[in-house]
Amino acid sequence: MCGICGIVDFAGNIDLRDAITRMTAMLIHRGPDDSDMRIFQSTSAVSPGVALGHRRLSIIDLSSAGRQPMSGRTDDTSIVFNGEIYNFAQKKAEYPDYPYRSHSDTEVILALYDKYEDRFVEHLDGMFALALWDNRRRRLILARDRAGKKPLFYYQGPGFFAFASEMKSLLSLKEITPRIRPTALPLYFTFGYIPTPDTFYEGIQKLKPASVMSVEADASASIRSFWEYPLPWENESLPPDATNINAQATALREHMRQAVASRMIADVPLGAFLSGGIDSSIIVGIMSQLSPSPVSTFSIGFEDDLTYDETAYAKLIASRFRTRHTEFRVRPNAIELLEKLIWHYDEPFGDSSAIPTYVVSELARKHVTVVLSGDGGDELFAGYERFAAALWTERFPRKFFVAGQFLSRYLPAPGHAKSRRRRIKRFFEKAALPRLERYLEWNSFFTDSEMDSLLLNKSTADPSLSFRRCLDEASGCSLLKQILYLNFKTYLLDDLLVKTDRMSMAHGLEVRCPFLDTRLIDWAARLPDALKIRGARLKWILKYAYRDLLPREILTRSKMGFGVPLGHWMRHDLSEFSQDMLLGSSARILDMVDRAVVEKILSAHREKLEDYGYKIWAMLCLELWLRKMTRGIIAVPASVGFEPLSVRTMNS
Repeated sequence: MCGICGIVDFAGNIDLRDAITRMTAMLIHRGPDDSDMRIFQSTSAVSPGVALGHRRLSIIDLSSAGRQPMSGRTDDTSIVFNGEIYNFAQKKAEYPDYPYRSHSDTEVILALYDKYEDRFVEHLDGMFALALWDNRRRRLILARDRAGKKPLFYYQGPGFFAFASEMKSLLSLKEITPRIRPTALPLYFTFGYIPTPDTFYEGIQKLKPASVMSVEADASASIRSFWEYPLPWENESLPPDATNINAQATALREHMRQAVASRMIADVPLGAFLSGGIDSSIIVGIMSQLSPSPVSTFSIGFEDDLTYDETAYAKLIASRFRTRHTEFRVRPNAIELLEKLIWHYDEPFGDSSAIPTYVVSELARKHVTVVLSGDGGDELFAGYERFAAALWTERFPRKFFVAGQFLSRYLPAPGHAKSRRRRIKRFFEKAALPRLERYLEWNSFFTDSEMDSLLLNKSTADPSLSFRRCLDEASGCSLLKQILYLNFKTYLLDDLLVKTDRMSMAHGLEVRCPFLDTRLIDWAARLPDALKIRGARLKWILKYAYRDLLPREILTRSKMGFGVPLGHWMRHDLSEFSQDMLLGSSARILDMVDRAVVEKILSAHREKLEDYGYKIWAMLCLELWLRKMTRGIIAVPASVGFEPLSVRTMNS
């Protein structure tokens, strides 16, 4: 894990040393161990000047031989790389004639480029964002991993091209003026993020996952895809053993074992996040089988609301596998933390589970440098209730849901965002809608009708576009496969993986995700639907395969999700703060949204007529970002405080 950046100056107007120094400095949190840069000065009118910058978090080959930018066989090729290549030892063995000078996975990428040239990325298995400058061909190559675990942003300006791991690095360039993308607001208020490839800023783009971008000396650029998520059509014949439950369970266990084992390779201390959910529990169980010493595990709990506390389940797993378990119980200063989160995201981000992810990452970093996480398990094996809900709505006539919608109006207001009553009301409110609209609104912060009232200036942006595109691409598949594909391409990519990357790298902590192993994705995508959801039972094959490894309490528990008691906070700790930020004289958001609607939302939440905690949080994130835009988006905020109520470490 590292931070990378660079700039290509086609016109000769940029002080490359000054620019790359500022860009690299903005990424120190991603790579606290070392820093370096390399500059290729322009030698002719057809040879642009190029600067590459790198901040290093040392994980494999901690020696100076692993420093970046790293040159290839000759000095004509240089690379900056963020991530881990899990098959680097295998690929190194396949190409023993290359003059290796280190034991790092970075050098293996250079060897593969030397051997395969433009097709080198297809041989990489891992999480990565990389930039390679070939001075002989005068070409910059950018690439991003298949799932999009590692971020890569770019900006094509007049006379230059720049890229970086985070937007704050790009925004440090005086040649880039931050301007709000006109279509951003409705997208953000729908999803809590801006779908790839766009961002909140005009001109700044995200490179799509599984893509290679080539930037030529004449400033032309092209992008190609090197991998596609498998989309088995409904009429596609299945392998002979596809419905053989025991055969598939055995295959699943072997894929998972290999995925976990490859992610345990590190020259630094390693552990795992342990929530007590099925995904993280399986990973910890496998790690314990593979590790000769107790695995270090970390969980977090909040004092404000036991509805969001999973530490009891985490302790159960820690005890079963005799891990070296550390449980953090904290009371975060959410007001101070909010500004810090915005700085790390560089734009508004509405997922409040960023709070526990930030805190547990900071505390875990005191013990380890690498952790394994369960991200991706729900997307591969159908772990969300909304997946089953989508299938149920196709099995009953519309009038059934119309009647349910009518009756649900008489249910009392939900006590909190996770209450079963709220989920029932939300299900029936949308169940009678057309498929796309229904699923979109189940996943929205604000619905279309709510945004019509909220936004002062109506936008032509269509928030459903990213969903519609995914469903169209998967239209020949079963409904469940369409939804899993949609979630892989949207929610996983632009919410979960963004949250995990920014909040962990805020502290120089590397997070690895076995469920996002390429071979596992390719295999799981082709599983019959009946092995993923059976009636109301989610992740069926995953639970069946590990029924001997995990306690019954873990296998049968309902999904809780990683969150914080926003509803409680917005009525207590953050109530006055929210009122002042969103309705006070300094509120920037009121230039964009209707004050009366904001007042109504705050009032209804305060009086417990509805739980609007997540809506208020989304507006707060936007408001604080707008204020940062005014005073300089890259200004580093003050340090964040939170009160660790207790830290318990137990050798189980």
